[in-house]
Amino acid sequence: MQGKGLVKVLLIAVALVSVFQLCYFIPTGRVETAADNYAEVASANSLDADKKASYGIARARYLDSISSDVVFSIPLVKDYTYSELKSRQLALGLDLKGGMSAVLQVNLEELLTTLAGTNNKDETFLRALAAANERLKNSQSNFVTLFVEEYQKLGEGKKLARLFFRSELLEGINADSSDGEVERILRDKADETVGLTFTMLKERIDKLGVAQPNISLDAGRDLILVELPGIENPKRAEEFLQASAQLEFWDVYRYTDPGIMNAFQQADARLAASLRVESNETRKDSVEQIVGDSISGFDTVMQVVDVPVDPFSQGGPLLSKLALNQGQRGNPVMGLADRNQTTVISEMLNDPTVKNLFPANSKFLWTRAEAQDYNTGDPLGKYELYLIKMQPGSEKAPLEGDVVTKAAYQPDPETNQPAVSLSMDKRGAKKWAEMTTRAAQQGNREIGIVLDNEVVSAPGVRGPITGGRSSIDGNYTVQEANDFASILEVGKLPAKTQIIQKTTVGPSLGADNIKSSFTAMAIGFGLLLLFMILYYGGAGIVSIIALIVNLIFIFGALSSIGTVLTLPGIAGVVLTIGMAVDANVIIFERVREELRAGKTLLSSIADGFKNSYSAIIDANVTTLLSSFVLAYFGLGPIKGFAVVLIIGVISSLLTAVLFGKLMIDGYTSKDRNLTFWTGASKNAFANLKIDWIGKRKIAYVISGVLITAGIISMATNGFDLGVELKGGYSYNVQFADDQLTNDQVGTGLAEFFEGSAPLVKSVSTANTFQIVTDYKIEEQGQEAADEVTAALYNGVKQLTGGSYTLEQFSDAEATGIPHITASSKVGPTIADDIKKSSYQAGIIALLLIFFYIFIRFNKWQYSLGAVAALFHDSLIVLGIFSLCWKFMPFTLEIDQAFIAAILTVIGYSINDTVVVFDRIREFLGIYTNKSKDEVINMAINSTFSRTVITSFTTLLVVGILFLFGGGSI
Repeated sequence: MQGKGLVKVLLIAVALVSVFQLCYFIPTGRVETAADNYAEVASANSLDADKKASYGIARARYLDSISSDVVFSIPLVKDYTYSELKSRQLALGLDLKGGMSAVLQVNLEELLTTLAGTNNKDETFLRALAAANERLKNSQSNFVTLFVEEYQKLGEGKKLARLFFRSELLEGINADSSDGEVERILRDKADETVGLTFTMLKERIDKLGVAQPNISLDAGRDLILVELPGIENPKRAEEFLQASAQLEFWDVYRYTDPGIMNAFQQADARLAASLRVESNETRKDSVEQIVGDSISGFDTVMQVVDVPVDPFSQGGPLLSKLALNQGQRGNPVMGLADRNQTTVISEMLNDPTVKNLFPANSKFLWTRAEAQDYNTGDPLGKYELYLIKMQPGSEKAPLEGDVVTKAAYQPDPETNQPAVSLSMDKRGAKKWAEMTTRAAQQGNREIGIVLDNEVVSAPGVRGPITGGRSSIDGNYTVQEANDFASILEVGKLPAKTQIIQKTTVGPSLGADNIKSSFTAMAIGFGLLLLFMILYYGGAGIVSIIALIVNLIFIFGALSSIGTVLTLPGIAGVVLTIGMAVDANVIIFERVREELRAGKTLLSSIADGFKNSYSAIIDANVTTLLSSFVLAYFGLGPIKGFAVVLIIGVISSLLTAVLFGKLMIDGYTSKDRNLTFWTGASKNAFANLKIDWIGKRKIAYVISGVLITAGIISMATNGFDLGVELKGGYSYNVQFADDQLTNDQVGTGLAEFFEGSAPLVKSVSTANTFQIVTDYKIEEQGQEAADEVTAALYNGVKQLTGGSYTLEQFSDAEATGIPHITASSKVGPTIADDIKKSSYQAGIIALLLIFFYIFIRFNKWQYSLGAVAALFHDSLIVLGIFSLCWKFMPFTLEIDQAFIAAILTVIGYSINDTVVVFDRIREFLGIYTNKSKDEVINMAINSTFSRTVITSFTTLLVVGILFLFGGGSI
């Protein structure tokens, strides 16, 4: 009785905590409604183009202002602020809410270059850096380790210490330090830098105005995982995450300064002369030629000859791409060029034969944003070129962003245009006063404001600016100005970050996913309820009540640990619903056995529970082992799936065994009858006498054929590898026309991807295709990603016709036109990591199960048999995916979700094996006079009903997922 009391207290406590956690939505919902009302009023007077951005900024500011206010109190217990409640609340992932996720690689190459100081030009050092960067694409090691390994290969015995012992930023290195010591110190410095980058990135994201962002650090591989549910502008988020925020203030040249325009003309002529010599291009032309001699006479005929071609007859290589300022732009603007020409022009201007034509100690920089028409404000599609003045002998700006103490969005009081106000510390204020005074005295000269080597603006100075306050304008939108201010206020990231994996999902697709997922959950739950009642009668009702309580516990637990619920997480919940009845079935089937043996109801219930505990524990522990492996190796949504599965298994044990026992004991304690069968199911699977061992050769043939066919197919047909495992870009594009086929889309796009036809697959959503390509995946930076999207846009536009812009095509909420509803990018580095992690996860899961079975059954033969069975099941699943992926009407893609599924198969498959093993062990102790074959047959027959029913109930809900869960799930 005392034990039952403790169980009741435990269950009541867990139930209260779960319900309480789920009630956090009420106070936070009130606050968010108030924020919506405030933002509506604040943005009412904004221009239509800025209204959405103004609304988002105002809402974020309201929530930020109230984040530390108490919004919910439990008298005499605790007061809760909005931010505390929000952090404890179950959040929706981007695949349910829409948004963006990214894996960022922290770039440590620049850190090592800085630490090497004057030695950073060393040839071996540079080669080692380049080799480490190349290896990083296909390695799970960190950059410092790879660099050290490459340096030791290339250095021919040279010590690492010679590069770093003079560095003022490192301690503990001298000329005699070993390579191991240097590597440890470099790694410590790298860890510190990565940690600071992670911390500052979190601060930035807090200012982005995203509700419940999820940010985590993988310190072992210098990776930062960021999930931004609900973000409406993924491109804005990308720039926000990757900007290093290196703010600089420079003096600039004017195009009217003596010799500047002449230098451009001379540069163009030099480049033309140089390239003309290298050109041997000719063309066919008809020319008049005189033929004959003095005796026979002369005649004029037309002949076709090869004529040399002057490649620059219409202008030089520089000025054919760069339109010089002739007075139509501001004074500091040198010229205009298309974005795709800026890199080529920069290379020409940095050519040593050209560079010396321009003032010494100067450098060229391009603008951050597109130039605008001064009269209409329309974008010109071109970028402006500036020439910056540097101090002799120094590449450092006279004034840098480390002096900024505060930055905020603030409209210009004269023009009402978006701008950023700055406040500086005393040192910055003094230097700023000096620069502005000098600029004003020299004829109201301009000062260039540069962020991450791109010119933001170059305002003219009309007089000295003292006090350290200033304002920056730069043709911003309201949102851009606010983001710029947020980045500057947090400060410069210690190391640059680069997106190596990215996924975006449109809000409407997220809403569709929620609808289909909960539809699947409701139908699966209903069918399961119906089956359990029809098969088990009164006991089935007990299992359904336990299942409802189980769901409350699961969602309460997920909420209490701040879990982000994703599509795989919902799949985990639905799978848990199917697996939750597993323990009930084991118990109920054992009770039925005891009843058939002639025992009383109470005695059968007591023995049924007692004799089931061993099998239940073994079955669930093995599932937990696979889930723990999945949680450790998985990223993002897959880790979420594992967490849901772990909580679901623990909660199922709690409700099925403890809560179920309490309900059954409470009901039967007053001599009330509880049925464990109905008329139709009473003798189902009873008294089976199948000779399983005698028929094993039939099973060998069937398994052998399936596995052999699968292995042959894997070797020849391969798999439909998802973008996560092979790297590349993936887009879901919804077309307005439903007449297109996969082949038509693939053929139509091929020419825009340099002749390499992308892989096109149908998606369950109407008129939607998944388009996958590895085009430009090896190229880093946002420009490459933009070029791939532009190629897709051009191809789709030619295929479909119509009038729509690239911006409209990229809008996930567009209607009536082809548009991208979701996209992802996976770089080679992360793809390789996922592949290696997948292999490791599978092997480790099998090893853990091997050792657990060995410990539980004390014989290696049990362990080997269990693992062989798991390997058998996994091979058959893999073989079917390989055999069928080319002709099935639905996707059989191998991706992270598939890896999660295989590990779940491993964990779930072992359940039945363990239950059979447990019964074999029990019968071997009872039936000592029978042969092993007889005992094994008896064990399989006695557990066959459990095998069929648990497989059926799980298949029932997974089948509903397949039919109603939509393509995403």
